[in-house]
Amino acid sequence: MLVATATAADSKPPNIVLILSDDQGYTDYGFMGHDQIETPNLDQLARESALFRRGYVPTALCRPSLMTLATGLYSHQNKTTGNDPARTPANKAHAEEAGEDIRELLISHIDRTGALPQWLATKGYVSHQSGKWWEGSFERGGFTEGMTKGYPNSGGRHGDAGLTIGRDGIKPVTDFIDRSVEAEKPFFVWYAPLLPHTPHNPPTRLLDKYLKKGVQERVAKYYAMCEWFDETCGSLVDHIDDSGIAEETLVIYVTDNGWIQTEKGGYAARSKRSPYELGTRTPIMFRWPGKIAPADRPELCSSIDFVPTVLAAAGATGPHDFPGLNLLPQLLSGEAIERDTLFGESFAHDIADIENPQASLLYRWVIKGNDKLLLTYDGATGKMRHPPEDAAAKLYNLKDDPLETVNLAEANQQKVQELSALLDAWYVPSERQAGKLAPAAP
Repeated sequence: MLVATATAADSKPPNIVLILSDDQGYTDYGFMGHDQIETPNLDQLARESALFRRGYVPTALCRPSLMTLATGLYSHQNKTTGNDPARTPANKAHAEEAGEDIRELLISHIDRTGALPQWLATKGYVSHQSGKWWEGSFERGGFTEGMTKGYPNSGGRHGDAGLTIGRDGIKPVTDFIDRSVEAEKPFFVWYAPLLPHTPHNPPTRLLDKYLKKGVQERVAKYYAMCEWFDETCGSLVDHIDDSGIAEETLVIYVTDNGWIQTEKGGYAARSKRSPYELGTRTPIMFRWPGKIAPADRPELCSSIDFVPTVLAAAGATGPHDFPGLNLLPQLLSGEAIERDTLFGESFAHDIADIENPQASLLYRWVIKGNDKLLLTYDGATGKMRHPPEDAAAKLYNLKDDPLETVNLAEANQQKVQELSALLDAWYVPSERQAGKLAPAAP
């Protein structure tokens, strides 16, 4: 069992607040340089935070992205690779053997891995879930309070009542914070509103602002949703500050996956669900006044680092050998993070086999410095299309080509082989990881 060593600046564990955007491109903030979208509250948070502009999520799809934040594990480790189980022969066989609905079996993955709220509870934390949550009820993830009843309740696919947060105000969250402060309990907030996620139905006052700028209507609705989300983030951070607990609270910001809004509606191919930059990249921020100095950090960062970093801040432990880094020592000291490589993977939206991640695998990717390699797989069979035999290998230089328009693989086979070797050393297929995860703590 891995112990997440506490390196916080004092013995009192901080409150932890996770702000999780839903379906937002990494460019779509004022502080990230967008010339039309207005996000004054997140701009302020960025100025007050250690900001990683080169942040990433390992899997650019809602449910697996959130599952990584809850478990600290890659999708191929926690086996939640997509949003829904497909009605395949493999999944039907799993259901028949267990005598359970396949949706219940998919949710049961979190019983095997455990989740962050359970591990924080061992240090006296209370916790609140709001917004997106796919893994059954809030209790199943170890939250002491929450809004989501979950499957098999009506609307329990990915949040039910929890999805009203933000759109209908944030009172359930602020009330929880007030109760926790009064009880002198450290708290963890999972704030994951369905924003700027569809339906794109922003307040008229915000939509009109972007229409007056000459923005096409469907795009203007998305821009307005981004600003609406920003307003809710401002309300949450202001409540923390006005409650006098800013210096006792670590606020962390990340997006579940990217988004490119099209004028016809929906999202473009190289955004959500894709391994490309506009799918998997996100700004990541850490704000802890008096402990973490505001800085524009140049290093690579990943949401896989969230759990070990939070556990370290809380002085808590987890039952796994977490693959992410505990960033807290470098965040507190300002020293450089000694890492230049990140990994990720993409799977089909619907899970072909809930016990075999390879069956739905479409891409693996690695970034080393400014070089990024994508390898393609057949999600129907789990078989690899591997370079140099297959031209499907894609190599990009992100510094010179941030939009990934020029594939350098054919002319740089040595670099392809070097990065492929890193991927092979990282990736552990499901059949080789049996016994890798320790049982979740009760």
